[in-house]
Amino acid sequence: MSREALLVTHTGRRDSTQHARTVAADLHDAGFTVRVIAEEAPDLDMPGVVPASGPDAAEGVEIVFALGGDGTLLRAAELARPARAPLLGINLGKVGFLAEAEIEDIDKAVQDVVNRSYTVDERLTIDVVAEKAGSAPVRSWALNEMSVEKGERERMLELLVDVDGRSLSRYGCDGVVCATPTGSTAYAFSAGGPVVWPEVEALLLVPISAHALFSRPLVTAPTSTITVTVDPYTTSAVLSCDGRRVFDLSPGTVVTVCRGELPVRVVRLHPRPFTDRLVAKFGLPVDGWRGGR
Repeated sequence: MSREALLVTHTGRRDSTQHARTVAADLHDAGFTVRVIAEEAPDLDMPGVVPASGPDAAEGVEIVFALGGDGTLLRAAELARPARAPLLGINLGKVGFLAEAEIEDIDKAVQDVVNRSYTVDERLTIDVVAEKAGSAPVRSWALNEMSVEKGERERMLELLVDVDGRSLSRYGCDGVVCATPTGSTAYAFSAGGPVVWPEVEALLLVPISAHALFSRPLVTAPTSTITVTVDPYTTSAVLSCDGRRVFDLSPGTVVTVCRGELPVRVVRLHPRPFTDRLVAKFGLPVDGWRGGR
Protein backbone atom coordinates (compact mmCIF):
# COMPACT_ATOMS: atom_id res chain seq x y z
CA MET A 1 0.00 0.00 0.00
CA SER A 2 1.36 3.39 -0.99
CA ARG A 3 2.29 5.77 1.82
CA GLU A 4 1.67 9.49 1.37
CA ALA A 5 2.94 12.63 3.08
CA LEU A 6 2.23 16.33 2.60
CA LEU A 7 5.25 18.65 2.65
CA VAL A 8 4.69 22.32 3.49
CA THR A 9 7.60 24.76 3.35
CA HIS A 10 8.61 28.26 2.25
CA THR A 11 10.05 27.72 -1.21
CA GLY A 12 10.70 31.43 -1.58
CA ARG A 13 13.70 30.86 0.65
CA ARG A 14 16.64 29.05 -0.90
CA ASP A 15 17.64 27.05 2.19
CA SER A 16 14.05 25.93 2.75
CA THR A 17 13.79 24.67 -0.81
CA GLN A 18 17.04 22.71 -0.54
CA HIS A 19 15.98 21.04 2.71
CA ALA A 20 12.53 20.30 1.32
CA ARG A 21 14.05 18.62 -1.73
CA THR A 22 16.21 16.46 0.56
CA VAL A 23 13.21 15.42 2.66
CA ALA A 24 11.12 14.71 -0.46
CA ALA A 25 13.91 12.57 -1.97
CA ASP A 26 14.37 10.56 1.24
CA LEU A 27 10.64 9.94 1.55
CA HIS A 28 10.40 8.95 -2.11
CA ASP A 29 13.27 6.46 -1.66
CA ALA A 30 11.35 4.98 1.29
CA GLY A 31 8.26 4.42 -0.86
CA PHE A 32 6.27 7.58 -0.12
CA THR A 33 4.33 9.68 -2.54
CA VAL A 34 4.98 13.29 -1.49
CA ARG A 35 2.31 15.93 -1.96
CA VAL A 36 3.33 19.59 -2.03
CA ILE A 37 1.25 22.75 -2.17
CA ALA A 38 0.51 23.51 -5.83
CA GLU A 39 2.19 26.93 -5.82
CA GLU A 40 5.34 25.38 -4.34
CA ALA A 41 5.41 22.46 -6.78
CA PRO A 42 7.54 24.14 -9.50
CA ASP A 43 10.42 24.49 -7.03
CA LEU A 44 10.10 20.85 -5.96
CA ASP A 45 9.71 19.25 -9.38
CA MET A 46 11.25 15.83 -8.79
CA PRO A 47 10.30 12.13 -8.82
CA GLY A 48 7.59 11.11 -6.38
CA VAL A 49 6.33 14.66 -5.83
CA VAL A 50 2.77 15.59 -6.84
CA PRO A 51 0.99 18.95 -6.47
CA ALA A 52 -2.02 19.30 -4.17
CA SER A 53 -4.32 22.27 -3.72
CA GLY A 54 -7.30 23.40 -1.73
CA PRO A 55 -8.32 22.77 1.88
CA ASP A 56 -8.29 18.99 1.32
CA ALA A 57 -4.60 18.84 0.39
CA ALA A 58 -3.80 16.68 3.44
CA GLU A 59 -6.81 14.36 3.17
CA GLY A 60 -5.69 10.74 3.50
CA VAL A 61 -1.98 11.40 4.09
CA GLU A 62 -0.03 9.58 6.77
CA ILE A 63 1.75 12.70 8.02
CA VAL A 64 2.24 16.40 7.29
CA PHE A 65 5.74 17.87 7.35
CA ALA A 66 6.20 21.58 8.08
CA LEU A 67 9.70 22.83 7.24
CA GLY A 68 10.24 26.38 8.43
CA GLY A 69 9.38 28.57 11.40
CA ASP A 70 6.22 28.78 13.47
CA GLY A 71 4.44 30.61 10.63
CA THR A 72 4.98 27.67 8.30
CA LEU A 73 3.77 25.24 10.94
CA LEU A 74 0.59 27.29 11.51
CA ARG A 75 0.01 27.27 7.74
CA ALA A 76 0.46 23.50 7.68
CA ALA A 77 -1.88 23.12 10.66
CA GLU A 78 -4.70 24.64 8.58
CA LEU A 79 -4.43 21.63 6.27
CA ALA A 80 -3.57 18.94 8.82
CA ARG A 81 -6.38 19.74 11.27
CA PRO A 82 -9.46 18.94 9.13
CA ALA A 83 -7.74 15.80 7.81
CA ARG A 84 -6.77 14.78 11.38
CA ALA A 85 -3.28 14.12 10.01
CA PRO A 86 -0.30 14.16 12.41
CA LEU A 87 1.84 17.29 12.00
CA LEU A 88 5.64 17.26 12.30
CA GLY A 89 7.43 20.60 12.52
CA ILE A 90 11.11 20.85 11.58
CA ASN A 91 12.51 24.23 12.57
CA LEU A 92 14.29 26.24 9.90
CA GLY A 93 13.48 29.57 11.55
CA LYS A 94 14.72 31.33 14.68
CA VAL A 95 12.78 30.19 17.75
CA GLY A 96 10.45 27.60 16.23
CA PHE A 97 8.66 26.88 19.49
CA LEU A 98 6.07 24.66 17.81
CA ALA A 99 8.62 22.52 15.97
CA GLU A 100 9.59 19.07 17.20
CA ALA A 101 12.97 18.80 15.46
CA GLU A 102 15.81 21.15 14.53
CA ILE A 103 17.51 21.25 11.16
CA GLU A 104 20.47 19.16 12.37
CA ASP A 105 17.98 16.38 13.25
CA ILE A 106 16.26 16.33 9.88
CA ASP A 107 17.68 13.01 8.61
CA LYS A 108 16.77 11.17 11.81
CA ALA A 109 13.33 12.79 11.87
CA VAL A 110 12.57 11.48 8.38
CA GLN A 111 13.86 8.03 9.30
CA ASP A 112 11.68 7.95 12.43
CA VAL A 113 8.65 8.78 10.29
CA VAL A 114 9.56 6.05 7.79
CA ASN A 115 9.88 3.58 10.70
CA ARG A 116 6.73 4.95 12.36
CA SER A 117 8.84 5.59 15.48
CA TYR A 118 6.82 8.46 16.91
CA THR A 119 3.85 9.28 19.07
CA VAL A 120 1.09 11.83 18.54
CA ASP A 121 -0.21 14.43 21.00
CA GLU A 122 -3.50 16.26 20.59
CA ARG A 123 -3.29 20.02 21.06
CA LEU A 124 -6.34 21.94 22.19
CA THR A 125 -7.63 24.55 19.71
CA ILE A 126 -10.27 27.27 19.93
CA ASP A 127 -13.29 27.89 17.71
CA VAL A 128 -14.17 31.53 17.08
CA VAL A 129 -17.45 33.09 15.92
CA ALA A 130 -17.94 36.83 15.31
CA GLU A 131 -21.55 37.99 15.01
CA LYS A 132 -23.42 41.25 14.53
CA ALA A 133 -27.11 41.70 13.89
CA GLY A 134 -27.84 42.05 10.21
CA SER A 135 -24.55 40.45 9.09
CA ALA A 136 -23.54 36.87 8.35
CA PRO A 137 -21.42 35.40 11.17
CA VAL A 138 -17.69 34.95 10.68
CA ARG A 139 -16.35 31.55 11.77
CA SER A 140 -12.70 30.66 12.29
CA TRP A 141 -10.38 28.82 14.65
CA ALA A 142 -6.88 29.02 16.13
CA LEU A 143 -4.14 26.76 17.43
CA ASN A 144 -2.27 29.56 19.23
CA GLU A 145 -4.60 32.47 19.84
CA MET A 146 -7.41 34.76 18.83
CA SER A 147 -6.99 38.49 19.35
CA VAL A 148 -9.40 41.40 19.12
CA GLU A 149 -7.42 44.62 18.71
CA LYS A 150 -8.13 48.25 17.95
CA GLY A 151 -8.38 49.15 14.29
CA GLU A 152 -7.24 52.76 14.78
CA ARG A 153 -3.85 53.28 16.37
CA GLU A 154 -4.65 56.64 17.95
CA ARG A 155 -7.83 55.52 19.75
CA MET A 156 -8.50 53.23 22.70
CA LEU A 157 -10.76 50.23 22.16
CA GLU A 158 -13.65 49.56 24.55
CA LEU A 159 -14.34 45.86 25.08
CA LEU A 160 -16.77 44.03 27.33
CA VAL A 161 -15.74 40.52 28.40
CA ASP A 162 -18.04 37.77 29.69
CA VAL A 163 -17.05 34.30 30.86
CA ASP A 164 -19.66 31.53 30.83
CA GLY A 165 -22.46 34.03 30.36
CA ARG A 166 -21.45 36.18 33.34
CA SER A 167 -20.04 39.69 33.04
CA LEU A 168 -16.35 39.81 33.91
CA SER A 169 -15.01 43.28 33.10
CA ARG A 170 -14.98 46.22 30.76
CA TYR A 171 -11.59 47.14 29.33
CA GLY A 172 -10.37 50.34 27.74
CA CYS A 173 -7.40 48.77 26.01
CA ASP A 174 -5.46 48.01 22.86
CA GLY A 175 -7.22 44.63 22.74
CA VAL A 176 -7.45 41.19 24.32
CA VAL A 177 -5.88 37.82 23.50
CA CYS A 178 -7.66 34.49 24.02
CA ALA A 179 -5.06 31.74 23.84
CA THR A 180 -4.57 28.00 24.19
CA PRO A 181 -1.78 26.43 26.26
CA THR A 182 0.10 25.91 22.96
CA GLY A 183 -0.24 29.65 22.29
CA SER A 184 0.78 30.66 25.81
CA THR A 185 4.39 31.06 24.62
CA ALA A 186 3.38 33.21 21.63
CA TYR A 187 1.41 36.48 21.52
CA ALA A 188 -0.20 35.90 24.94
CA PHE A 189 3.27 35.61 26.50
CA SER A 190 4.38 38.88 24.87
CA ALA A 191 1.26 40.55 26.29
CA GLY A 192 2.16 39.44 29.83
CA GLY A 193 0.33 36.13 30.04
CA PRO A 194 1.57 33.00 31.85
CA VAL A 195 3.33 30.06 30.26
CA VAL A 196 1.04 27.04 30.48
CA TRP A 197 2.30 23.48 30.02
CA PRO A 198 0.71 21.94 26.90
CA GLU A 199 -0.65 19.00 28.92
CA VAL A 200 -2.87 21.43 30.84
CA GLU A 201 -6.32 21.93 29.35
CA ALA A 202 -7.33 25.56 29.78
CA LEU A 203 -8.19 28.77 27.96
CA LEU A 204 -6.28 32.01 28.60
CA LEU A 205 -7.53 35.59 28.55
CA VAL A 206 -4.90 38.34 28.41
CA PRO A 207 -5.77 42.07 28.14
CA ILE A 208 -3.38 44.15 26.01
CA SER A 209 -2.30 47.49 27.52
CA ALA A 210 -5.54 47.80 29.48
CA HIS A 211 -6.25 51.13 31.20
CA ALA A 212 -7.78 49.43 34.24
CA LEU A 213 -6.99 48.62 37.86
CA PHE A 214 -7.68 44.93 37.21
CA SER A 215 -5.95 43.85 34.04
CA ARG A 216 -4.32 40.59 35.09
CA PRO A 217 -4.23 37.60 32.72
CA LEU A 218 -6.75 34.90 33.55
CA VAL A 219 -6.78 31.13 33.12
CA THR A 220 -10.25 29.65 32.66
CA ALA A 221 -11.58 26.12 32.37
CA PRO A 222 -11.30 24.36 29.00
CA THR A 223 -15.10 24.15 29.00
CA SER A 224 -15.50 27.91 29.43
CA THR A 225 -17.00 30.19 26.81
CA ILE A 226 -15.39 33.62 26.54
CA THR A 227 -17.36 36.42 24.91
CA VAL A 228 -15.72 39.66 23.77
CA THR A 229 -18.09 42.44 22.72
CA VAL A 230 -16.83 45.46 20.81
CA ASP A 231 -18.64 48.36 22.47
CA PRO A 232 -21.27 49.86 20.11
CA TYR A 233 -19.84 53.35 20.72
CA THR A 234 -16.14 52.57 20.40
CA THR A 235 -13.79 52.48 17.41
CA SER A 236 -13.56 49.66 14.88
CA ALA A 237 -11.58 46.53 15.70
CA VAL A 238 -9.68 43.72 14.02
CA LEU A 239 -10.06 40.00 14.73
CA SER A 240 -6.99 37.86 14.10
CA CYS A 241 -6.71 34.07 14.41
CA ASP A 242 -3.11 32.85 14.64
CA GLY A 243 -2.11 36.00 12.75
CA ARG A 244 -3.24 34.27 9.55
CA ARG A 245 -6.99 34.76 9.32
CA VAL A 246 -7.87 38.44 9.82
CA PHE A 247 -11.32 40.07 9.82
CA ASP A 248 -12.54 43.63 10.32
CA LEU A 249 -15.03 44.10 13.16
CA SER A 250 -17.46 46.99 13.39
CA PRO A 251 -18.67 48.37 16.75
CA GLY A 252 -21.30 46.13 18.32
CA THR A 253 -19.76 42.86 17.09
CA VAL A 254 -19.78 39.95 19.55
CA VAL A 255 -16.89 37.46 19.37
CA THR A 256 -17.41 34.08 21.05
CA VAL A 257 -14.50 31.77 21.86
CA CYS A 258 -14.74 28.17 23.06
CA ARG A 259 -12.77 24.95 22.91
CA GLY A 260 -12.28 23.81 19.32
CA GLU A 261 -14.21 20.86 18.00
CA LEU A 262 -11.07 19.50 16.31
CA PRO A 263 -7.60 19.38 17.92
CA VAL A 264 -4.33 19.63 16.04
CA ARG A 265 -2.44 16.34 16.20
CA VAL A 266 1.27 17.03 16.79
CA VAL A 267 4.06 14.48 16.26
CA ARG A 268 6.46 13.72 19.09
CA LEU A 269 9.63 11.94 18.03
CA HIS A 270 11.00 11.38 21.52
CA PRO A 271 9.85 12.15 25.07
CA ARG A 272 11.17 15.52 26.21
CA PRO A 273 10.05 17.46 29.28
CA PHE A 274 8.41 20.79 28.41
CA THR A 275 10.77 22.46 30.91
CA ASP A 276 13.74 21.49 28.72
CA ARG A 277 12.02 22.92 25.63
CA LEU A 278 11.24 26.14 27.50
CA VAL A 279 14.85 26.55 28.65
CA ALA A 280 16.27 25.82 25.19
CA LYS A 281 13.89 28.01 23.18
CA PHE A 282 13.96 31.01 25.52
CA GLY A 283 17.62 30.64 26.48
CA LEU A 284 16.75 30.69 30.18
CA PRO A 285 19.68 31.01 32.63
CA VAL A 286 20.00 27.77 34.59
CA ASP A 287 23.65 28.04 35.66
CA GLY A 288 24.98 30.71 38.03
CA TRP A 289 25.36 29.74 41.67
CA ARG A 290 23.93 26.27 40.99
CA GLY A 291 26.50 25.55 38.31
CA GLY A 292 28.91 23.86 40.68
CA ARG A 293 26.42 21.31 41.95
